[in-house]
Amino acid sequence: MSASRDFFAAYDALLARWPAGTAEIDVPTPYGTTRVHAYGAAEAAPLLLLHGGGSTGAVWFANAAALGGHHRVLAVDILGDAGRSARSGRPLRTTADLMPWLDALLDGLGVSRAGLLGHSYGAWIALTYALHAPQRVDRLALLDPTQCFAGYRPGFLLRSLSVLVRPTTTRALRYLDRETAGTDTDPQWKRLFALAVSDVPDRKLIVGRRPDARALRVPLLVLLAGRSGAHDPEKVAARARAAVPHARIETLPNLTHYALPTATPTTTNRLIAEFLRPPGGGQRSSGA
Repeated sequence: MSASRDFFAAYDALLARWPAGTAEIDVPTPYGTTRVHAYGAAEAAPLLLLHGGGSTGAVWFANAAALGGHHRVLAVDILGDAGRSARSGRPLRTTADLMPWLDALLDGLGVSRAGLLGHSYGAWIALTYALHAPQRVDRLALLDPTQCFAGYRPGFLLRSLSVLVRPTTTRALRYLDRETAGTDTDPQWKRLFALAVSDVPDRKLIVGRRPDARALRVPLLVLLAGRSGAHDPEKVAARARAAVPHARIETLPNLTHYALPTATPTTTNRLIAEFLRPPGGGQRSSGA
C-alpha cells in the first residue's frame, strides 16, 4: 500500500495506544498479505474487527482492552484500504473476492468460527460475510452500519464529495470536524483518517449490493449513532428490526457516524461486551 511517511507516523502513533501485549500478525492470503492487530488470550474466543473506510485496524485502540477481557481481539487492516495490508496475487475487485479473502484470513489465523464486529463499511463486509458463511460466525455486532439496511442520506453523499474530489488533509479534517461536531471523537484518529484520504492514492474500497439480511440467523447487535449524518437512524432501526426480528438494536443518542468507535468508548464497549459474553460469562474457544 503506497502511503506517505506522515500517514504511517500517524498510524504508528495510534497503534502505540493499544494495550501492552498487542501482537502484529501478517497473514498471507491469495489476494495479498493482511495485517492483523491481535490482543487477548490466545485460547479465548476470536473476535474479528472490521473498520470503517479509511480508519485502519488501529482505530480500535479504545476498545481492545475491554473486549480483550473475554475474547482474542483480531483487528484487521482491510485489504485494499489504507494500512499495512498489501495486495498481491489475485485481484480484489468485487464482493465475490472479499468473501474468499475473509475465508483465507480466518484459515490463516487458525480460526474456524469467530464473532464479527464492524463499523460503517466494515459492518457491510461483516454482515455480507455472516450471510456467506454463517457456520463461521458466532455473533455479529454492527456499529452504525452503512448500506446494510438503508441507503445514504443524499446530503451526506454531497458533503463527502469534498474528500473524494481533489482530497487534501486539510479538507478531510474540516469534513470530519463538521461530521463529528459535539462529540469527543479522537483527534489522532481524525488525523490518520485525513491522511488516509489524502496520502494513500491507491486505496480502493469494494462497493457491492445491499445484503438481504432476512436470511441472517446468527445473534445480531446493531448500535446506531443517533445523530448520524450518513443515514436516518430511525429508518435503519426499523428496517433492521423488520429484517432480523431477533436483533438487539440500540441507539447512542449523542454520537455521529464518524464518532464511532473512538467517542464515548465506555458505553460502546459495555454494550458490545454484554452482547458478546456467553451465558454464564465463560470463555468460548472457536479456534481451529
